Amino acid sequence: MQYAEIIDLYKTDLKRYSLEQLRHISEKGVWSIAQMYDHMILTALDYLDQVQRCASASEEQHESKTEAGEDVFNNHSFPPIKIKLPDGPANNPSNAGTIDDLMRGLDFVLERMSQWEGKVRTINPNYKVRHDGFGWLNAKEWFEMVGMHFRHHLRQKAELNQRIGY
Repeated sequence: MQYAEIIDLYKTDLKRYSLEQLRHISEKGVWSIAQMYDHMILTALDYLDQVQRCASASEEQHESKTEAGEDVFNNHSFPPIKIKLPDGPANNPSNAGTIDDLMRGLDFVLERMSQWEGKVRTINPNYKVRHDGFGWLNAKEWFEMVGMHFRHHLRQKAELNQRIGY
């Protein structure tokens, strides 16, 4: 599934939630659907900022991906596991977003993706930015991470839908 298709799927589903369903937290340590959407939007925008950093680079980086990074790109997906982010404000997504707020965020991600889609292959593949878990990634790889990240959260979305009786 291409990035536009997966984001459109999230947009279609977003329209079906009530505000109560969107913000429902079923238990401590489990995100609401709104928090999951907020996390995906902010992560996508961060990955696209890394694309920009690669495009703006002037020095080649010959370091490579970690073993985990190689696995992710060979499989074209994140591993099918739950990833616990470290505690801290950056890893506690907002639960205050409305459907319209989140829709605007998804539209902005789509807009930025379409701006970079045709350009990422033209950026020197040795202009890289380091990812904490996956090692040194170039613009094309950071771009691909957006779609992989949205696909990765489909399992979480299904689980959260069950928790709200959707």
